Amino acid sequence: MKYNKRPFKIIIVSIAISCSLLFVPWVMVRAWLTPLPDTVQEQVNEALKYNLDGIIVYVDQAGKPPAFYAAGWKSKENKVRADANALFKIASISKLYIAAATVKLVNNKSLSLDNTLAELLPDLAGRIENSDKITLKMMIQHRSGIPNFTDDPNFPWFKPFTSSESLKLVLDKPADFKPDSRYRYSNTNYLLIGMILDKTLGYSHRQYIKKEILEPLKLTHTYGLLSEVNLEDVASGYTTGYAEDLKKFDYVNAGGSMVATAQDVGIFLRALNDGSLLNDKEQAIYSSVYTYEHTGMLPGYQSIARYHKDIDAVVIQFVNTSGGNSWTTSEIVYNKILKILRR
Repeated sequence: MKYNKRPFKIIIVSIAISCSLLFVPWVMVRAWLTPLPDTVQEQVNEALKYNLDGIIVYVDQAGKPPAFYAAGWKSKENKVRADANALFKIASISKLYIAAATVKLVNNKSLSLDNTLAELLPDLAGRIENSDKITLKMMIQHRSGIPNFTDDPNFPWFKPFTSSESLKLVLDKPADFKPDSRYRYSNTNYLLIGMILDKTLGYSHRQYIKKEILEPLKLTHTYGLLSEVNLEDVASGYTTGYAEDLKKFDYVNAGGSMVATAQDVGIFLRALNDGSLLNDKEQAIYSSVYTYEHTGMLPGYQSIARYHKDIDAVVIQFVNTSGGNSWTTSEIVYNKILKILRR
């Protein structure tokens, strides 16, 4: 006896889809399915319905004046509304600045992309596996195999922790993989690059970034550390399961410590992408080693910084909520903003 297998397959697929929907949080489903509003500000306002405390968006689109959007809270406790010009912990977007600074030093021959970690930081040669094979280029590209200190269960997100203490979490541990055999994002790479820059320069890489990147671009609202700013100017941060405002916690590791306004990040990203930040030789080096966009995440803070060539637009989004489904929701909101801009 023969029977048609197609209806059976359709039933199985339907059940699979139904089951998958049951496990997708409804706040995300609603974010996906809600009709696209007419304006970016309406979409920013809509984002608050998806359990986000506050959101800031900056858009720099060619041929149009820069646009600023904000909704929600800068501080829930003090009932201060979101401010598009508030300072924000930009977390790993900081890596773009460090990569650009490193490229400048490579171009002027202070460093080489082929320098090994053992050569650059000999005191750590016996403490990090494969240090004689890991190059500066591999660290920039996250192809070193060095473990990520923030993956260590003992990394304390909610208390002061120095760079030296962070580094100790990975010293003498086996490598994740052989150098240059694969990609794996590791904050330790940029912590080490910060140390390398400090040693090469003879002073803080943050000072070098200020002189060579921030000042030429007239970025007066970008800082290397939270301790450099007035906390009242910083957006509060909130995370699932933690009632306290996270603004006061200072993440000091290179590659994640910077604080800036959305506009300052947007101006930097535009310059990085259009070639006005780096000269031709520096731009060629940069293109060979790192990306031109980044996201960032710290407890209470999520950020997206991307340039979209098809509409010649830089779009920066800051959300001061983390945990739960907030990252995915933030990405959904960002993508819907892009659809509005493309429309």
